[in-house]
Amino acid sequence: MKIILVYPKYPDTFWSFKHALKFIFKKATSPPLGLLTVAAMLPKKWEKKLVDMNVTTLKDKDLKWADFVFISAMSIQKKSAKEVISRCKKLGVKTVAGGPLFTAGHEEFKDVDHLVLNEGEITLPKFLEDLENGGAKRIYTSDQWADIEKTPVPVWELVNMKKYATMNVQYSRGCPYNCEFCDITVLYGHKVRTKSKTQIIAELESLYSQGWRGSVFFVDDNFIGNKRKLKSEILPAIIDWMGKRKYPFSFNTEASIDLSDDEELMRLMARAGFNTVFVGIETPSEEGLAECAKFQNKNRDLVACVRKIQRFGLQVQGGFIVGFDSDPLSIFDRQIKFIQKSGIVTAMVGLLNAPRGTRLYHRLKKENRLLTDISGDNTDCSLNFVPKMDRDTLIKGYKKILSTIYSPPYYYERVRKFLREYKPSKPGKLQFHVSHLATLSKSNLFLGLIGKERIHYWKLFFWSLFRHPQVFPLAVTLAIYGFHFRKILEEYIPRI
Repeated sequence: MKIILVYPKYPDTFWSFKHALKFIFKKATSPPLGLLTVAAMLPKKWEKKLVDMNVTTLKDKDLKWADFVFISAMSIQKKSAKEVISRCKKLGVKTVAGGPLFTAGHEEFKDVDHLVLNEGEITLPKFLEDLENGGAKRIYTSDQWADIEKTPVPVWELVNMKKYATMNVQYSRGCPYNCEFCDITVLYGHKVRTKSKTQIIAELESLYSQGWRGSVFFVDDNFIGNKRKLKSEILPAIIDWMGKRKYPFSFNTEASIDLSDDEELMRLMARAGFNTVFVGIETPSEEGLAECAKFQNKNRDLVACVRKIQRFGLQVQGGFIVGFDSDPLSIFDRQIKFIQKSGIVTAMVGLLNAPRGTRLYHRLKKENRLLTDISGDNTDCSLNFVPKMDRDTLIKGYKKILSTIYSPPYYYERVRKFLREYKPSKPGKLQFHVSHLATLSKSNLFLGLIGKERIHYWKLFFWSLFRHPQVFPLAVTLAIYGFHFRKILEEYIPRI
């Protein structure tokens, strides 16, 4: 049996980092962890190839070679996924689809031959068994949660690691919280399921043995869902492994704001090599937090929490939302003020949307306010519901936030504020590569000479180089991020 696993293309978004990746000569941020894990679950005797369309062009000859084309995607990849399915249909190649996009709305994909939905550890073996016996059904679903201690190590041999900026590892699924707009609990449940320390070390060792050195992203939606196990088992094991391997990786992940309440956990994460954490701040409005049931963020000084995390050597990237029913007209200025005061450099601000299956989706459906399905990109100014605030006012205010926080004066002000607060924890030695020099030269050219931000860039450059040399590489990296954000904004603003 010949199998080709296809990962559809992402559109250019704030999260694609397309313009930043060019500075480090990479094609995409990370490889498709889900498909690489699926590959490990397929029979070893089968021939397997993987095409990540964000890195490689998918050719008809690739599709014709295969007996089955396996496709996995998220909502933001819908357009590309539909194009792949259409091409397969025309060529007469059978398709097997799974992952968040298809699990949430499989009814939309009539041309897919087999839909393997929900968690693949449960539904994929059933499909493979039926396929082997000549009677594969069209749809496979499950209302059970998988035991991820049985999830295999991804088949990294199927990708060219040199094309990516970071590699991925998953430690847990599920989230103990119940935010109204979030579909993570719909897809993975409230109970936090975790892998064993043996599995995590095996996955890190697999990446290491394949030659990877650099950034590793723990893709968990809330890495700290089970704090006790992290502190007693997982992080000590990672610290030990990293020390023996002379710290070949740096880690980043996602976590809830209550990370700031646990100093022991933050210290352990920093010692293990974590340097960045994405936190869903959402809004400085207590009414907005109550509305969306983000109770873990309520009744606390969010700016102080962010600064505390950053003092422990963890850069905070933040997610923000406008469009809540309770949002007043002042919310746009309040968001800008909060973002600037917090020193969150990578501030991802999006319009509220209601993914299928969420409590928000069902509430808006009852209120007859749903319009369409989500685009998957909460920064593209699309709304899939009728907001309480006038739509044009909301869009205008949203554009004001983006235009302000990504403008060079505001952006570089946040970079310096963050770097003053940040206390980097570098257990390993920073290794120099020739590519670093090439990246620096490129940033000096595009940001320091050609770019509109050149005055701000050189001020940051020399300030960090001479006064804070330990954060100089990070300062340049953040300047490059800002360049990407402004480029994407320039592409979006004329269209909205």
